[in-house]
Amino acid sequence: MSFRIRHFVTKVRGKFTDFRGTITADPQAWQDAAIEVEIRTASIDTDNEKRDNHLRSTEFFAVDRFPTIRFRSTRVDRRGDDAKIYGLLTMRGVTKPVVLDGHFTGLAHSSDGERVGFEATTTLDRTVYGVTWNRAVEGGGAMLGDDVEVEISVEAVRSTK
Repeated sequence: MSFRIRHFVTKVRGKFTDFRGTITADPQAWQDAAIEVEIRTASIDTDNEKRDNHLRSTEFFAVDRFPTIRFRSTRVDRRGDDAKIYGLLTMRGVTKPVVLDGHFTGLAHSSDGERVGFEATTTLDRTVYGVTWNRAVEGGGAMLGDDVEVEISVEAVRSTK
């Protein structure tokens, strides 16, 4: 899972490296799918240790108090290989509805089982989740944008349990 946010006059990319999730679905009946994801907030990585430590602080993700971000789907509307994935996202103790624009990227068989691929995107307003830290910059404006572009690529292996 990766993200981008405006920082001064460009966009900074980052990712979370520790996450897990389950997809319970019949490939022929996506509308009945159930998706649950848990992301460990301390795993944030922007390739800048000082910034990452700041993002883990109470001014951003407050990882000591809110160790996870959670997503739970509530509905999936399929249109061919595309889908709208509706769900609830909880971050910093705040739960809000979100919609992901999803795309099925393929199905393959490997030695460890059947694999299915999906991609999804959305844009979140970080301030509605209580992530409001910012700083004014000389000449007007703010150091950070409020909109966070989220990109998700998933390659899931079908469980044989």
